[in-house]
Amino acid sequence: MKLSTAGESHGKALIGIIEDLPSNLKIDIEEINKYLALRQSGYGRGGRQKIERDRVEIISGVRNGLTLGSPVAFAVVNADYANWRQYMAPEGCDLSGRTLTKVRPGHADLTGMKKYDHTDARNVLERASARETAVRVVAGTVARQYLRAFGVEISGYVRKVCGIADDKEYDFCQLERAKEQPLFMLDKSVQDRAVKLIDKLKSDGDTAGGIMEIRVHGLKSGFGSCMRYGAKLDALLCSALMSVQAVKGVEVGLGFGCAEYEGSRVHDEIFIKDGKIYRNTNNAGGIEGGMSNGEDIILRAVMKPIPTLMKGLRTVDTATGLPFVAAPERSDVTAICAAEIIAESVTAFALAEVVADRLGGDTMRQAVERYSLLKD
Repeated sequence: MKLSTAGESHGKALIGIIEDLPSNLKIDIEEINKYLALRQSGYGRGGRQKIERDRVEIISGVRNGLTLGSPVAFAVVNADYANWRQYMAPEGCDLSGRTLTKVRPGHADLTGMKKYDHTDARNVLERASARETAVRVVAGTVARQYLRAFGVEISGYVRKVCGIADDKEYDFCQLERAKEQPLFMLDKSVQDRAVKLIDKLKSDGDTAGGIMEIRVHGLKSGFGSCMRYGAKLDALLCSALMSVQAVKGVEVGLGFGCAEYEGSRVHDEIFIKDGKIYRNTNNAGGIEGGMSNGEDIILRAVMKPIPTLMKGLRTVDTATGLPFVAAPERSDVTAICAAEIIAESVTAFALAEVVADRLGGDTMRQAVERYSLLKD
């Protein structure tokens, strides 16, 4: 299974193509649109979300709600393109109208200009923008539907916003309630404090990051490999999360907490009862030796504060060589809820790739039959 994407933030549309999906996978378009809407939700979002009302358009590879086995192509149209056509039109446009040379710290602007030999950061930021993740949410939701056929579910919530943390542990069945909350947090008192902080940051022209936790429930053991480093499941899932804009760190299970304790408190002891092998703890986060071990997979990702600050950061104007204050594009105070949905989506797609690689099958019937034969 493979995903290719294209499109600019203020271009005509965002495009995705998924290859090697089995035939006869039921595609629920309304579920895709639900996750697209969740990606645009959350306390602290900015003005762009009032313009776009993202919905997916399936272009090919699906007929009467079922995949055909051919590539699935889809689009998410950018409503804001109508306001940017004169500056972004591929066939000819005004290059001077929205030129950006006061490069923004923390963005791809300066490095991208150097790498691709551009004099206008607009040619970099349009693709580097997190707007691109709308396509990955579409693909990730298709992957959810693929994984659900095997009884595998993915969910998550926000654990921390700018230092305000919810350190409680929750069962998988509780996590979906987070999507009903303004900051996707499960502890209301913690969330209330975080909301107040976001309000203050907005008045100060500042931004916030946070930590989201993603869980995979119901996956059998043995996905991934200890035989090749490139096939280790934790490496593949962490790579997917690190590919999301603004993510600066990922941990699996106890993660960095492993450095705080001795081995006798870190490793998950193994027991057997009535012939069934089990663990009482899950510090490994459901992955041992690069392979799923049948427990819930637990991943956490750190999102840095959004680098577009309304008060601006000190920088240089590449056109003049003079010091300047970075010009803000339209921005959020925090997009941690969006990041949580995106993190679920990229986890789903990366995991679906691993599952499809092991199971093979041209049809969903073949894949489901092969999964049923695997040991738990």
